[in-house]
Amino acid sequence: MARNDPAQYDQLADSWWEPTGGFAMLHWLAASRAEHVPPSPRPDAVLVDLACGGGLMAPHVQRLGYRHVGVDIGVAGLHTAREHGVSPVRGSVLEVPLADGCADVVVCGEVLEHVEDDVAVLGECARLLVPGGVLVIDAIADSRLAGPVAVGIGERIPGGPPPGIHDPALFVDRARLLAAADRFGLDLRLVGLRPSVRGLVAWRRGRTPVVPMRTMRWSGILFAGYGRKRSSSGAPEPHVPSIR
Repeated sequence: MARNDPAQYDQLADSWWEPTGGFAMLHWLAASRAEHVPPSPRPDAVLVDLACGGGLMAPHVQRLGYRHVGVDIGVAGLHTAREHGVSPVRGSVLEVPLADGCADVVVCGEVLEHVEDDVAVLGECARLLVPGGVLVIDAIADSRLAGPVAVGIGERIPGGPPPGIHDPALFVDRARLLAAADRFGLDLRLVGLRPSVRGLVAWRRGRTPVVPMRTMRWSGILFAGYGRKRSSSGAPEPHVPSIR
């Protein structure tokens, strides 16, 4: 079986918004990411959503006041994202076709474990952010347990990702990621993520479309990162967003 094939996302494009489909857990993670996005600091603030897929974050951030810009290489996903109010931009997360300092918030969810150079993607996040801007990420760690759990179990259970979507060889070295974040001027904190047990039971019984994600200290399988881009003054600097 071919692994980490981005064409799978376009092949499953009709499933993006099915709460019990192959992308169910992405709905849960989208809601979790949005919990760490602050309200817009001004009317023209921009949130850049890297590898946005079908725009699953849209309903969770639409009341926060941002222009929601979604970047993805998949055409079908971008069409779906547009239908949900996202401004679509086709491009690679390794070379994002947006201007430096264009974003007040950058969200990079379930991306780093799908690329050969996760540090380069983190560098793009830092480049896009205005000083003081917020970064929200999540990814799968390169631990011994991550492969058996995320692939061996995760790709075979309801709500889990489609088979073959992950390649354990690309899972993320957290220490390397934190060191790179510091070099890029990002203050980043990592925590573990897991689905709520009660939420899973309710979801399986059809009582809720989204399972809440819980944070924990151990980050050896699924983890999230929350942080800001440093500035010389320690506070966000004024800027004029520029999207091209």
